[in-house]
Amino acid sequence: MHPGYTCGAGPDVDQILSLRWATRIDDGSTQLLDLGWRPEVRWRFDDGGRLTARLRLRMQSEAGTRPGDLERGSYAPATRPRTIGDRAELELRELYYERPMDEWYLTIGKQQVVWGKSDGLKVLDIVNPQSFREFILEDFEQSRIPLWTFNAERSFHEAGGDWTLQLLWVPDRSYHALPTQDATYAFTSPRLVPQASPAIDIRVAPPERPDRWIKDSDAGLRLSGFVAGWDLSINYLYQYDNRPALHQKFQPGPVPSVEVAPRYHRTHVVGGSFSRALGDWVVRGELGYFTNHYFLTDDPEDKDRVANSPELSYVVGLDWSGIQDTFVSVQLFQSWLSSYQQGFTRPELDTSATFLVRRRFWNDTLEARSLWIASINDGDGLLRPRLSYELEDNLELWAGLDLFYGSRTGLFGEFDNNDRLLVGVEYGL
Repeated sequence: MHPGYTCGAGPDVDQILSLRWATRIDDGSTQLLDLGWRPEVRWRFDDGGRLTARLRLRMQSEAGTRPGDLERGSYAPATRPRTIGDRAELELRELYYERPMDEWYLTIGKQQVVWGKSDGLKVLDIVNPQSFREFILEDFEQSRIPLWTFNAERSFHEAGGDWTLQLLWVPDRSYHALPTQDATYAFTSPRLVPQASPAIDIRVAPPERPDRWIKDSDAGLRLSGFVAGWDLSINYLYQYDNRPALHQKFQPGPVPSVEVAPRYHRTHVVGGSFSRALGDWVVRGELGYFTNHYFLTDDPEDKDRVANSPELSYVVGLDWSGIQDTFVSVQLFQSWLSSYQQGFTRPELDTSATFLVRRRFWNDTLEARSLWIASINDGDGLLRPRLSYELEDNLELWAGLDLFYGSRTGLFGEFDNNDRLLVGVEYGL
């Protein structure tokens, strides 16, 4: 090995063992049993570089949440988790090398890039796709799909502020991993999936994934800085929308059918974020403008029942920490379609709100929190109370509820039968 690339000491190794068990509230049956092992190894080199590798082995015993209950065609071959039988999967979560080089800091390899930081729902956190195995119930860090990425950052002082420029090139052509039609959290809302009468057979083809290594890459940049008390960012991303458009074709015959062809489309995303602390308060927000998003329509004049429109999404949040060990946050999300058409299965202006309260007790060893997500348009939502306790520095016990409500046609109400009680444990080695 070249002397400039020798390791300083031995590798640093951490491991986390986890167990999650969920039972349905309506009948007490087991909905989820998830055993996990997450090892992490870090090597430091004499040239200032560092190599990080993270694996995740998961064993999921219950039908509806097993590896086979997730569409795997949206993954690029080099990113797709490897199945072990029908109840376990092994995934290389991250593998990246990072080091300073002249005035730049480079991070190259499989990684997560987090732009947005809103609670519960996303606006700018779109660089990495997401696994929807458990809808949006899994922690974002675990549900995000890491991508093979070239990430370069440079810091400088200009115009009275400290700035960081980030450049991204993402040749990894992986997209949202969606549940299969018979999975526990399979989408059924008319906002997301085509609706048909029982007499019509729906056939879903494998997604048509972009396959050109260079031309179909994603690329982006982010300029972030701290100016006059404000944390600011300007973001741009040229990507394939991680959510496929479900183009449809009606096939007449003795048994009529609808062929659904998932297809990915390019979009430009321009946006930014802001935040500022004002005493016990923090005001913050994110905005993203998508030049091209596709939505379902029930307009009979539309042959493939899919139409596109630019979309403007934003979130405004207000946080308060005026009581010791207590944090309260409210957020307003809105999405507006500037080329809205009659027949779209979602509203022209879609509004949601969240409310989060968190309090710590006993020298930060006990935490009680509750997150409420509400869709204003559909009148449905999700309530997530949780209690966690650090028995030791490396041992955490927790319990919580996931409670859906509202109409079956809404994004949250479609899972009204999936209310569950969860308990879990995480142990660090």
